[in-house]
Amino acid sequence: MIALFGGTFDPVHLGHINMAENCITQLGLEQLRFLPCAIPVHKAAPGVTEQHRLAMLDIATRENSYFYIDTRELRRQGPSYSLLSLQECRAEYPDQPLIFLMGMDSFNSLPAWFEWQAITSICHIVVYQRPGEVRSTCPPLIEYLSRSEVTDISQLHAQISGLCYFLTGNVKDVSSSQIRNFIKYQQHTEHLLQAEVIEYIRKHHLYAD
Repeated sequence: MIALFGGTFDPVHLGHINMAENCITQLGLEQLRFLPCAIPVHKAAPGVTEQHRLAMLDIATRENSYFYIDTRELRRQGPSYSLLSLQECRAEYPDQPLIFLMGMDSFNSLPAWFEWQAITSICHIVVYQRPGEVRSTCPPLIEYLSRSEVTDISQLHAQISGLCYFLTGNVKDVSSSQIRNFIKYQQHTEHLLQAEVIEYIRKHHLYAD
């Protein structure tokens, strides 16, 4: 079973790493692919170049043999639609369960995504919840969960797509936008970023302006 974890990673932080590690441990994954996007559809454009985001992601993930960086969205022209990446991965792994890992904020906005129902048919949706976050009660999500939510991890392994699972465990309450503001105003980020990532940000004077 393989997971895809998309985002701008601007910058990648300990919350991302914690989320990915918990997903691997709880679900018994063979691999988790970080999928940095080029042109996000639902967020503001990244504040630094692709090269810097990739370099920080490489620093943050290189010690974990389960982590892999998938650059297909950076190589593709146009907006980074998750559906396209999932379709490509499904073609590569036609008989293997695919996980699409996301935070609660992304899950709550899922009905606004391009062809979101096609996404849910290609893979399993796995949601990681930050402290204080609650599920949206919008009808499309309620209907989706009524037929797709499971609490038994073995069900994710038993079929290749179509289910939704909510991860439990310790969560680091942090966001990239919060970190960028901390750096801008010269506040401490040692509890939010790996030391090597902080060193890279300082060396290249990122997010200071």
